Amino acid sequence: MNLVTLPAVVSLLILPLPTALLAQTSPPRIPARIAEEAEALEQNAARILTLESLEQRSLMPPTRFRPRAGSDAERATGPRSRIREVLSEFSFAALRSSQSPHLIEFRQVLAVDGQPLQSTENALRALSQGILQGDDQTRKRMLEQFARNGLVDIATDYALILLAFTSRGQEQLELAPSVPAYIGTEAAISLTWKQKSTLGGVTEFRGMLSAHRALQGTLWVRAFDGLPLRVSAWTQYTDQAGHRIRDEATVDYVMSEHGFLTPASVIHHHVVNGSLVTENLYRYQPFKLFSSSSTITFGAPDLAPIKK
Repeated sequence: MNLVTLPAVVSLLILPLPTALLAQTSPPRIPARIAEEAEALEQNAARILTLESLEQRSLMPPTRFRPRAGSDAERATGPRSRIREVLSEFSFAALRSSQSPHLIEFRQVLAVDGQPLQSTENALRALSQGILQGDDQTRKRMLEQFARNGLVDIATDYALILLAFTSRGQEQLELAPSVPAYIGTEAAISLTWKQKSTLGGVTEFRGMLSAHRALQGTLWVRAFDGLPLRVSAWTQYTDQAGHRIRDEATVDYVMSEHGFLTPASVIHHHVVNGSLVTENLYRYQPFKLFSSSSTITFGAPDLAPIKK
């Protein structure tokens, strides 16, 4: 997962079930549907594209004006919030220089606060070129450009957190049954999860320093067939200044017209000492398949979705 905290870039780095599932403790019986859907998304994610809308709400630093304590002016100049809206062309790809095939997010900004920055054609061309180059420097440059749009505490790469639940990924998790719940109107069963190591978790960059942190959270699956509906993830630590930092995200998934799950939304909270400082809400339009890695077009028959 990736976070961006200005002026630094931060990478972060998700019929009811049988009674026997709820009774299991070591290890619980996990519905096979979870891994099947995660692997279908893994196979198809590098071939889909959409529009991403980010709405960020963040607290601003206090003004230089210092009113008399307890005065009306002091109450009127309490915590100030700022809202930013960013629209981007959005897709997934792997870094070509990486030894790992892990997919990450790529985006090109179209507009900020309703003001166009570039045409759709130019954004798609830049996105395609960035994916083709697929190196660390290109990726870092794209993240920095994204962050420069008046954004703070950006969280990226949560949209594919479901990939942590492939058959291979589940070997790196501690899983335990939780309680029945509802996701909207859907009856669901939740499973708690925790990464066994920091390898697949959060990588946080602040200046020249980086830190790796394991994630944990809850997975909700539809009660009657085990279809994944939602993944939450969080990490918590104390920084060098003694601040208690918590980053938490919730990702909702929907079945696409292509026959595999895709992210519908991501909501991320950056919390400091128990107070919400930044909220990032990402929404995704229905994903489309694109036809080649060099020029992004839609509807080509040679790229039918990979079947589960």
